[in-house]
Amino acid sequence: MQVVLLERVPNLGQMGDVVRVKDGYARNFLLPRHKALRATKANLEHFEKERAQLEARNLAAKSDAMSVAEKLDGQSFVIIRQAGEMGQLYGSVATRDISEAITAGGFSVDRNQIILNVPIKNIGMHSVPVHLHPEVDVKISVNVARSHEEAERQARGESATVREELNLDDLGLEVGAALAEAGGEE
Repeated sequence: MQVVLLERVPNLGQMGDVVRVKDGYARNFLLPRHKALRATKANLEHFEKERAQLEARNLAAKSDAMSVAEKLDGQSFVIIRQAGEMGQLYGSVATRDISEAITAGGFSVDRNQIILNVPIKNIGMHSVPVHLHPEVDVKISVNVARSHEEAERQARGESATVREELNLDDLGLEVGAALAEAGGEE
């Protein structure tokens, strides 16, 4: 199916481009989200009439996204979750959780603007891209921790999953003491 793009679509084209896409992609994604119109003669004429307004609307949306991007870029957000001793979360952190944390931080970001290929399943610092506009992307830092104190340690660069290791000499002394006690009780 041929469509005319109403906005920039990554890996497809710019506003006004007439491109050929698979029917399902057009019917299920581009057309319902108003990213494209079928490339019929009437729609092409309609697009040319509305082109200036579409470009103005796109420019306004881009400038809004740029102003948000300046403030949001590099921000860090803390998400508290329960996790095991080795840092494995009992659940996961998904785009909805990150969106709620960003919104609580004073920004307006929808969950479909957060690019997360797989859910976060471990505590730690995670870099997450946010797609504010087809031409504006920023990266934020998500600090997943078991408590606020642990989040502060992680923000300083300390690892929250380091286990205390015993020195082999100390271990040998403890085993020897235990064997001596066991041998002395007989």
